[in-house]
Amino acid sequence: MTQKLTLGSSSKYRQNLLNRLGLAFTTLTPNIDESRLDNEAPEQYIERITKAKALALYSTLDNNSILITSDQCATYNGSIIGKPHTRNNAIEQLRRFSGQKVEFLTGLYVVNTFNQLNRYSLSTYSVIFRNLTEHEIQNYIDIDSPLDCAGSFKCESLGVALFEQMEGCDPSSLEGLPLIETCNSLRAVGLNPLA
Repeated sequence: MTQKLTLGSSSKYRQNLLNRLGLAFTTLTPNIDESRLDNEAPEQYIERITKAKALALYSTLDNNSILITSDQCATYNGSIIGKPHTRNNAIEQLRRFSGQKVEFLTGLYVVNTFNQLNRYSLSTYSVIFRNLTEHEIQNYIDIDSPLDCAGSFKCESLGVALFEQMEGCDPSSLEGLPLIETCNSLRAVGLNPLA
């Protein structure tokens, strides 16, 4: 019996990433409050939101489904950085990050409604920015328009030109869905992408 695979996300970035695995899937959009709690550490925040997305969608699934949810945040000096949403905010973020290290935390939760197996994991990935000129920052924002991306860059596009170095086990986690861990988690709950 074939299980239905569902990605609990409206993110086009996550959908494009999951498409790389060649698995048929549908998407659902979780409707949750993503506000951060007082004094909540970034790791706790990401785990809570990632699991809350799954909880919001679980009752809509049939009893033979696998659900994937994910959430990501960027941190700089221990503080969570949001999406810039405006050109000016993106410019300010990149000015701050020039010559600095930014860490990305990506939570992944996979649950199988048939056997009730589930797995949560947290992937970390860091980028170290070059010393950027004002011209480079503004030109990059105008070219890539990363206003919906935490950290104000698109690593799958021209954003790599901003970096001096990247550090981590799975570069796809930087794009919003850690594919190595997704494969590991799918196998752990009963779906082998290579089967």
